[in-house]
Amino acid sequence: MPAVAPRKTRKGNRVLIGIDPHKGSHTAVVVDRDEVEVARVKVRADRHQLARLLEFAAPYGPRTWAIESAGGLGYLLAQQLVAAGEPVIDVPATLASRVRLLGSGRGSKNDPNDALSTAIAALRHPDLRHVAKEDHAQVLALLARRHKNLTSLRTQAICRLHAELATLMPGGMGRSLTAAKAATALARIRPATAVETARRQLAADLLADVRRLDVTLAENTNRIRTAVKAAGTTVTDVYGVGPRVAALVLGQTGDVRRFRSPDHYAAYNGTAPLEASSGPRVRHRLNPRGNRQLNHAMHRIAVTQIRNDTAGRAYYDRKVAEGKSHKEALRALKRRVSDAVYRQLVADANTNDSNDLLTN
Repeated sequence: MPAVAPRKTRKGNRVLIGIDPHKGSHTAVVVDRDEVEVARVKVRADRHQLARLLEFAAPYGPRTWAIESAGGLGYLLAQQLVAAGEPVIDVPATLASRVRLLGSGRGSKNDPNDALSTAIAALRHPDLRHVAKEDHAQVLALLARRHKNLTSLRTQAICRLHAELATLMPGGMGRSLTAAKAATALARIRPATAVETARRQLAADLLADVRRLDVTLAENTNRIRTAVKAAGTTVTDVYGVGPRVAALVLGQTGDVRRFRSPDHYAAYNGTAPLEASSGPRVRHRLNPRGNRQLNHAMHRIAVTQIRNDTAGRAYYDRKVAEGKSHKEALRALKRRVSDAVYRQLVADANTNDSNDLLTN
């Protein structure tokens, strides 16, 4: 798409450049403070993408870039712009879509309209997250994601191994199957037919997969421990937060200062319940929104506290005694856990700021 002839903008007025990123190309639209399109361009997603976009944006300044899903398809471009000293805002795809359908007057779904809606969304929501350069939180996020993927692969291998052993042994194996138990069981099997021989060999291959994944998981866990220790966080002081949960919390939260309050943080991680009252009965229900990975971390912390003699268990028991169901009491505890995690993250941020002042 050739660049659209630019309109004149008032000197000194900041413009927003909305970008709709894709795997093969990026569409950019310049919007002024009146939400009027000034210019647009489409560039290929290649090693020259940054230079082409900066050349296109050169006549417009001061400027801010608004990228739809700067943590997804727009991640690399967002990091390149930030490294070049450009201010970048991350616009959630759902927000850009809402603006496109209701606010921009252009309901057609295409790249220019998506880029325009992204810029307008950034104009109308000044509290959106500013993209920062990659930091230690990104390392933790990558390690946590790797651990999740490895765990999924191991679960698949274990399930398939279970299925094969059930065809070789009456009753199969118990639920808590480990590589050692599977190896012992396989050693006792004496196949009598070619089919049984093939099944035993397949089970042995699956067992080798499980052992390999166990080793890789252990290595990844050690890397997570090292990375969490290097972060110098106190979030592990919250009961139930181990290295893996800490990596998940730190990696998904990023800079905690972008959350104005514990309530804002709880809304982001989905532990703030939704009101579902009817008539005189006041009740709340599960919040399916928010960052589900962070929500999973809060769930793990809450379940760990309930299983042990902790203040969290006492709070849970108190809620149950008040007439709350198990799920309602658990949700209430998750909300308190979110507040506790938020306090520790804020304390860490304040400590880091103080250390920076002392060293500068």
